[in-house]
Amino acid sequence: MSRIGKALIKLPAGVEVKVSTGNLVTVKGPKGELTQQLDVDITLEVIDGNVQLNRPTEQKRHKALHGLYRSLVNNMVTGVTTGYKKRQELVGVGYKATNEGNILDLTLGYSHHIYFEIPKELTVKTEQDKGKNPIITLEGTDKQLIGQVAAKIRSLRAPEPYKGKGIKFEGETLRRKAGKTASK
Repeated sequence: MSRIGKALIKLPAGVEVKVSTGNLVTVKGPKGELTQQLDVDITLEVIDGNVQLNRPTEQKRHKALHGLYRSLVNNMVTGVTTGYKKRQELVGVGYKATNEGNILDLTLGYSHHIYFEIPKELTVKTEQDKGKNPIITLEGTDKQLIGQVAAKIRSLRAPEPYKGKGIKFEGETLRRKAGKTASK
């Protein structure tokens, strides 16, 4: 962890980092603004277009927090400059996904539709091409929020190990099991 914490974060043009009272870090960029509360022991300095995080001692706790907060601040800088994107694929006969604004309408083989509200900080797009599996695309600046929402959507119908039906991340390799005929 300490090696990660010692690495400098290079600030791209147009990105501004401020530390206010109570160790609240605000990162502003072309795509938006993000805030993160740092631990009281970790200090943040902006030196010559680079962000450096420092820890007071070599305690195990301080080393762990040093790496953690360096990664979180780096994710914030990346989020406000390029943003983050997650794509999910619906695998299964009759599985559908449509959206009206930030309301996601899912048909996942249950007796009813599932309506899922996406937070206003994120944008959602759905694609449904003939002959291909439906795709849900989440975009935004907050990596943590995108991951949390994507995990919640996946939990509505997690991929099962026999046929692979369910909601999976694009490019994800599922661990498959042989059915009962494989034992003969």
